Amino acid sequence: MIMNGKKGIILGVANNKSIAYGIAKQCAAQGATIAFTYLNDSLKKRVEPIAAEFGSENLVYPCDVSNIDEIKQLVVSLQKDLGQIDFVVHSIAFAPKEGLCGRFVDISKSAFDIAMDVSVYSLIEITRHLKPLMSSECSVLTLSYLGGVKYIPNYNLMGVAKAALEMSVKYLAEDLGKDGIRVNAISAGPIKTLAAAGIGEFRFMLKWNEAHSPMKKNVTTDEVGKSGMYLLSDLSSAVTGEIHYVDAGYSIMGMPAVSFDENGKQKIAWGGGE
Repeated sequence: MIMNGKKGIILGVANNKSIAYGIAKQCAAQGATIAFTYLNDSLKKRVEPIAAEFGSENLVYPCDVSNIDEIKQLVVSLQKDLGQIDFVVHSIAFAPKEGLCGRFVDISKSAFDIAMDVSVYSLIEITRHLKPLMSSECSVLTLSYLGGVKYIPNYNLMGVAKAALEMSVKYLAEDLGKDGIRVNAISAGPIKTLAAAGIGEFRFMLKWNEAHSPMKKNVTTDEVGKSGMYLLSDLSSAVTGEIHYVDAGYSIMGMPAVSFDENGKQKIAWGGGE
């Protein structure tokens, strides 16, 4: 198996519909040992059964990335239970509701600071604190979205956070490359996850992506998980600093593709039909 003997941690699994769950599923299927974290007691109840599913019931730890003491305790726990780690998945993002609706110009500084701290700085801080445990071939993976490079309706503040996250990936990749540590991101197409529930008109976004991606489909957590497993494994041993798109090709499109009916009249496919 591709990841046999590999040990790592996934931060940010919310439930079995999470992208992080899809990554965990594929890594476990390839022999990886996986530790998990949870934000609070409410999410602990969701994460524990997932950890048990992958034989990791004794590898579940609290970690609020805005609490430095919990990060430090996580390092202690991982060193005790796993020793060296070979991969880290950072699947954490948050913006206050005001940052995902209304006019962008009206976003408050407090909302901006929270989004950047939780969604971006946490990757840097987690990587720094876990670095002493990382093997010389460790792979760090985070999750981004197209809204970090192009305007997406209702994404607002998270778009700015994802832009900063993607550049953090590149700077971390250069900084840690000399230590053999790789840092990459997956930019997945829209998937109906718990986090996506906070984005306005998300159903239309799904329809639009399905209608206008080259493959005429939306991606699944399993498909993203397979790419995640690749980036965390030795299969991608020379890949770092990359933003890997898993979106059925949607990101390559400059405008909707057109077609013609039997009378030669041009048609454009919209999210709700043609």
